[in-house]
Amino acid sequence: MDILYTVEEKYLQAMEELNYGETPKALHLLRAIIAEDENYARAYYSIGIIYHYYLKDFQAAGYYYKTSLTLDAHFPDVYEDYLKLLVNLQLHKTISQVAEAAVKTAGVNLSAIYETLGLYEEQRQDFVLAKQHYEKAALIAVVDKHHSILQDHLRRVGTKIRAKQKMVYAYEGS
Repeated sequence: MDILYTVEEKYLQAMEELNYGETPKALHLLRAIIAEDENYARAYYSIGIIYHYYLKDFQAAGYYYKTSLTLDAHFPDVYEDYLKLLVNLQLHKTISQVAEAAVKTAGVNLSAIYETLGLYEEQRQDFVLAKQHYEKAALIAVVDKHHSILQDHLRRVGTKIRAKQKMVYAYEGS
């Protein structure tokens, strides 16, 4: 058995375990990291990922994401997943706070942030605002596949905007 000396080595081992489907081992290593260094934001974020996507325990995921941000507000990886969780849970006030912080943080995938905000507004049926977010995301997107997905979002929202518009008929009598 390899002896891991640093927190970073343990973190990399935990990520490897998670990639190989060894979620319990990854969770064990991440908790060991927190026991050794309770300020290691990446470990909290990764535990949040496990609770969010693997265990579907959204309350626990939110706790770990929030703790990660509290420890390191400049850690860009957490914003995208935390925002997706908040949108899923419809936590309106927190969504705007996290989104505002995300767009100010270097290294954040802004295209993904704006796409998530677009999905959120679309769910709320504010199609005009959703379209604005999708347009921002499309302008920033650099991957063709992601850009195509955003174009699909824009077409769908455009259709919804047109469907919501009121028809105005004019009567021209003689």
